[in-house]
Amino acid sequence: MREGKMELEETEVDTSPSWSPVSRERLLTCANLSDITGEDDDFPISDHIQDSEGPCNKRVKPVDKSASVTGIIAPVKTPALKRLGQSIQRSISFRTEARPLPPMPIRTRQKASSFPRRRNSQLWSDTVDSLSHELSTKEIKRQEVIYELTQGEKQLIEDLSLVKKVYYEPMLKLDIMTESELGQIFGTLDSLIPLHEDLLARLEGLRGAEKTVQEVGPTMMDWFPCLEAYITYCCNQVGAKALLDQKKQDRRVEHFLRLCQESSFSRKLDLWNFLDLPRSRLVKYPLLLKEIQKSTPPDHPDEEVLPQAMELIQRIITEVNLKTGEAECQFYRRGLCYSEDSQRVSEIQGSRFLYCHGELKSTKGQKLHVFLFELVLVLTRPMAQDREGPVQFQVYRQPLPAAHLHLEDLPDGEPSSSGSFRGAFTGNDKVKNCFRVSATGRSKPQSHSLQANDSFNKQQWISCLRQAMVQSRDRQAQSSHCKPFERLSPEPALTNNIAELNLNSDVEMPDT
Repeated sequence: MREGKMELEETEVDTSPSWSPVSRERLLTCANLSDITGEDDDFPISDHIQDSEGPCNKRVKPVDKSASVTGIIAPVKTPALKRLGQSIQRSISFRTEARPLPPMPIRTRQKASSFPRRRNSQLWSDTVDSLSHELSTKEIKRQEVIYELTQGEKQLIEDLSLVKKVYYEPMLKLDIMTESELGQIFGTLDSLIPLHEDLLARLEGLRGAEKTVQEVGPTMMDWFPCLEAYITYCCNQVGAKALLDQKKQDRRVEHFLRLCQESSFSRKLDLWNFLDLPRSRLVKYPLLLKEIQKSTPPDHPDEEVLPQAMELIQRIITEVNLKTGEAECQFYRRGLCYSEDSQRVSEIQGSRFLYCHGELKSTKGQKLHVFLFELVLVLTRPMAQDREGPVQFQVYRQPLPAAHLHLEDLPDGEPSSSGSFRGAFTGNDKVKNCFRVSATGRSKPQSHSLQANDSFNKQQWISCLRQAMVQSRDRQAQSSHCKPFERLSPEPALTNNIAELNLNSDVEMPDT
C-alpha cells in the first residue's frame, strides 16, 4: 500500500495523542500473534505493520491499466523479477485494504499541512537490477520481508535521532521545559538508538553480492536480548505521557509542539507519536519473523532458528508488558485520594497490575473513572487538576474486592421503574450497554449499575471483570491449600493488553 508511483494525499491530521497511558494503543502487545495477523497466511508486512508504526511514508503502486489503452501507448517492459515483486506487493495491499480497521477514538482535527505524512520507500526488488539465477516467488517474498525489517530499523533510527535534535534540544535551550521535565518525558530514549544502529549494521552486513540475505535467524537471536532495555523505557512512558499532557496546558509548550507538528520534518505527527515508536516497533518483530518463516523452505537453516527467535522475542515482550503493567498500577495507586481511612483496603496496595480502567457512567449521569486492579474494583471521580500537580482521582464509595464481586449483564431495554438512570438519558427510549457490579463481605452490601459508551467497551469490561473474579477466587482456594501465597498471573492473552486496555466512555453513570 505504500510503494509505487503515486503519493497518497491526506487532508486532515489527528491532533489528539494516539497513546494513552492505560492503553499503550499502549504495548498493543499480543502474545497470540493471530490477535493481530488473523488467520490470513499472507500478512501484509510493508503495509499493515508500518502503518501502525507511525512515521513511515510509502506509496501505492497503481493497478496496471495498459490493457485499456492498447494500441495507443506501447506497454513498458518491466524486468521479470520486478514484475513479480510488484505483483506480490499489490496482492498484499488489496488484502489489507479489505480488512476492517479497529474503531478509533473521536479526535479533533485541524487543517493539514501540505507535506506528505508517508516517507518514500521501495521494494527489495526495486533495488535489484538483475540476478544470475532465478528466484522462486516464495524466496522473493522472503527477501522483501527481510528488506522491510532492515528499512524499518533505518527509519526508526532516523526518527529517534530527529526527536532528540528537533524536540529535546530546542526545548531545553529555549527554556520551554526544565531539564528534569524533559528527562521524565524522553526517558531513556537516547540509549535505544545505539541498539537499533547495531541491528541495522548487522542486517546490512548479511546482504550478499546479489543483495540477498541467506540466514537472518541467528542474527536476531543474538540481538534480541538487548531489547530488555525497553523495560525501563516503557515503564517510564506511563508517567511521561501524563506529564506531557499536563505541560501542553502551558501556552509556550503547546505553541512549540504545534509548530513542530505543522513543519515538514514531523510528517504531521506529534511528539508522542515519535516517543511511542520504540514500543510499537517492539511488537512488530514477532510478526516480521513469522512472515519470514512462512517463506522459508523446510530445508533452510533459518527454519530451525526462526521459531526459537520468535519465542525469545515474545518472552521479552511479555516481560516488558508485565513490568509496564506494574509501573502503571503504581502510578495510578499514587493518584488515588481517600475521603475515609476505611477506603484504604489492603487489596489496593496488594495489586500488582491493572486489568483495565476508563470512564463509565452511573445511574445519576455522573462520570466515574473506574479502575479494575488485580485484586479490587475502585470507582473514582476525577479531581480538578493542578497544572503542576500529579493526576489525582477521588475514591468514590467503598472499593469492591474482586474475590467478593458479583457481575450482572443488564440487557438493553427500558429504564426500570425504580428510577435507575433517571434524568441521565432524557429523550432516549432505551438504556443500552449497562452492567451491574455488587459485593458482599467485610462491609455493607454495595451495588453499582454502570454504563459503557458502546457494546464493545461493555464486553471488554465484562470480560476483564470475569477474569479478575475467577483469578481472585482461585487465589483464595489455593491459599487454603498451599503453604506460601502464590498469586496467579492473568491469562497470557489478557496480560499482553493489561497496560494497554483503556476503556473510555463518553457517557457517565452514577451508581444505584
